[in-house]
Amino acid sequence: EPISWEEAFSVLAERLGKIRATDPKKFALFTGRDQMQALTGLFARQFGTPNYAAHGGFCSVNMAAGMIYTIGGSFWEFGGPDLDRSKLFVMIGTAEDHHSNPLKMALGKFKRDGGRFVSINPVRTGYSAIADEWVPIRPGTDGAFLLAVIHEIIAKGLYDRDFLVRYSNAGELVNCDATSDEFGMFLRTEVPAEEACYDPQDKLWWDRATNQPVVTHAAGADPFLRGAFKMKDGTPVKPAFQLLQERVKDYTPEWAAGVTGIPADAIRRLAYEMGVTARDQRIELPISWTDSWGKEHDTVTGNPVAFHAMRGLAAHSNGFQTIRALGILMSLLGTIDRPGGFRHKVPFPRPIPPCARTPNHPNAVQPNQPLDGLALGWPADPDDLFVDENGGPVRIDKGFSWEYPLSVHGLMHNVITNAWRGDPYKIDTLLIFMANMAWNSTMNAVEVRKMLNDKDEQGEYKIPFIVVADAFQSEMTAFADLILPDTTYLERHDVMSMLDRPISEFDGPVDSVRIPVLPPTGECKPFQEVLIELGARLKLPVFVNKDGSRKYRDYPDFIVNYETETGSGIGFLAGWRGKGGQLSLRGEPNPNQWEMYAKNDCVFHYELPKSYQYMRNWNQGYLEWSQRNRITRYAEPILINIYSEVLMRFRQAAQGKGFSRKPPAHLAKRVETFFDPLPFYYDTLEAQATDKHQYPLAAITQRPMAMYHSWDSQNAWLRQIHAHNLLYVNTHTARVAGIEDEDWIWVESQWGKVKCMAKHSEAVEPGTVWTWNAIGKAAGAWGLTPDANESQQGFLLNHLISEELPAGGVANAARISNSDPITGQAAWYDVRVRISKVSAGETAQTEPQFAPLKQYPGQTERKSIWNYFAGSKK
Repeated sequence: EPISWEEAFSVLAERLGKIRATDPKKFALFTGRDQMQALTGLFARQFGTPNYAAHGGFCSVNMAAGMIYTIGGSFWEFGGPDLDRSKLFVMIGTAEDHHSNPLKMALGKFKRDGGRFVSINPVRTGYSAIADEWVPIRPGTDGAFLLAVIHEIIAKGLYDRDFLVRYSNAGELVNCDATSDEFGMFLRTEVPAEEACYDPQDKLWWDRATNQPVVTHAAGADPFLRGAFKMKDGTPVKPAFQLLQERVKDYTPEWAAGVTGIPADAIRRLAYEMGVTARDQRIELPISWTDSWGKEHDTVTGNPVAFHAMRGLAAHSNGFQTIRALGILMSLLGTIDRPGGFRHKVPFPRPIPPCARTPNHPNAVQPNQPLDGLALGWPADPDDLFVDENGGPVRIDKGFSWEYPLSVHGLMHNVITNAWRGDPYKIDTLLIFMANMAWNSTMNAVEVRKMLNDKDEQGEYKIPFIVVADAFQSEMTAFADLILPDTTYLERHDVMSMLDRPISEFDGPVDSVRIPVLPPTGECKPFQEVLIELGARLKLPVFVNKDGSRKYRDYPDFIVNYETETGSGIGFLAGWRGKGGQLSLRGEPNPNQWEMYAKNDCVFHYELPKSYQYMRNWNQGYLEWSQRNRITRYAEPILINIYSEVLMRFRQAAQGKGFSRKPPAHLAKRVETFFDPLPFYYDTLEAQATDKHQYPLAAITQRPMAMYHSWDSQNAWLRQIHAHNLLYVNTHTARVAGIEDEDWIWVESQWGKVKCMAKHSEAVEPGTVWTWNAIGKAAGAWGLTPDANESQQGFLLNHLISEELPAGGVANAARISNSDPITGQAAWYDVRVRISKVSAGETAQTEPQFAPLKQYPGQTERKSIWNYFAGSKK
């Protein structure tokens, strides 16, 4: 039934106020729109709940974590390929929605300039369609390919030795005494390191000239990268690079060919091409700079091999170690933050790991108090985990626990199942913002929909109160107790902030604003305004004055006047700060800041001096500038982690060494296995729990360029491009199964089945089937008529995916999330399926079907025919 905004705020403020006064973790806030994390995260922390995250754990957290824990930055908006100067571009695991228009324009210029483009992907669509070479690969095997390429690069001596020595930990000595509590850790000087969140320069090399251990980067020192040595006390040691060489010894191209489906000769040829291009086509720019050890350089050099990777690598349960392998390959080639390779975007690079930490004890959650720490952070060792005295999780999604220690983006896909089960505890109120968790933003959609309606023995809902804020009538709104109608981008103020997911360029920090061009439709209200209002009513400290009165008039006022700390000069926007707008990055609030952005096309772009634009992990000028502007806390070098001591610390704990905190007994072997300091290949957890003879095909999705998540089916123009989806099957694979083009078929996994239409394609690897994500809709959703193509012919692959797996792959065993065991990344590209033609007489309609959603009061009449008057002739 319709209610007023005042009634909605009263209901929410009363309910949330009681939760905050008793047990703040009974409130959970999870969001699908990431560019508001700075505000939504601030609200959650001020409320005092640990149960907050955006949708990164369901999307590509493995990419962010795997790269940041290796090189201090990542693909995504944190960095990318320098196609202006690259000669060879290798794209792996990237669908066409990532960086869509800017990357397409850059690729066009790259190809016109004579660059060579190689795409490694199970499917040849989008970017891959214009690649000079398409290399089809079996889903989930990218790690095997990358490790075989590393094997070849090392075997052929095609790595950039000088780069590795100076800018990575490849030469640092590792304790190889298996009986020592320090086994697997770097040797250090005897000088105790300062407690800080940067990696101190206290490690050792084995110097080639003196044949003795020396402090890293000592004047005149040149370390061995290979070999085995003994310290004076007899401790056996090896350089990290030696351990990497030993790790990849058996990862040969012939081995990888059997895993990936890529011929061994092709792997060998691609590795050689990468190595020779990096070595022989070096770039040199006349830019002087000074490194972190005081050495002055007259030029910046680069090895022009660029990569780009995203969800195709990330959305697997082996994705973290796969992406670690990618970061190491890029580093071996000497491409990190150099011309023609990978370049960071401010605020990256950051220390490994970044300084942000969650609380590490349950007492951080207290009634009527902000959370004592951040809801999301970057653990450096077991002492940073957010667990109780028994090692159990404090968060509802079990993030930052021994099950998923490095879950830096949370696990949104676990929330509904855990809350329904009451594991680790029950919650009262779940607030979902722009996340379609009853449909395409969940795994096992059929069962999750049942959970949302399920009741306990007393007849009470297992999740008592669900609030959904959404701009559209998504499938999730049908399960809400309270719907808060949100606005679109055109109807509200927005910021793309440096405190959030940044939009910077390679040459310096960038942020921007949106200013409404239309009034909100009906009674829609921007969710930002909802949070500001609720913050004031709940008297959350940041949102009120000391006397409890409201601090900010509205969201634009909040953006102008909020500071991270009183007097810090840092707010949501970096441009036109100071009373007169004369300052950048830091300065007191400017009451005319919105107007100044509007006069500058709503974008602020600070161009760094040329000498600060490259080699930023180790560029003293850049690091000091970054520290002055509080982008980073320390001006210390950020060495590439070829060998990850962070991972080894967790392995140590699982082995009973080094830390008082130990994983629970049932998780010790899991942590010890997967927290390997060097990347290794393992079959995905779902594949290990699946009979591949019964389910021989991998099934994946891609997001189409014309749509985003499940949005845009309500858009009459875009519906003309995608009104329903088909399952694309390799022509030979389909015909062997007796399936002709556009036949209706059943697609079955061990978890579920869907009925859909098949489409023959030569542009897909024979062992893979794929479809567009979220084109299929539930009947009646998104303002569509119940008989719309989207629900009658379109389908959702998520019905085939389980959010949980039997622990250890054992049937009937306790279940654990179908996620990467390191980060909790949802493994929704791991599902295995079989296909068969439908029986004669079966209806030509997709399955499963659900009762059509009813229209809400105030919705416009659904139209089956679109009438549009474009103009008239005189």
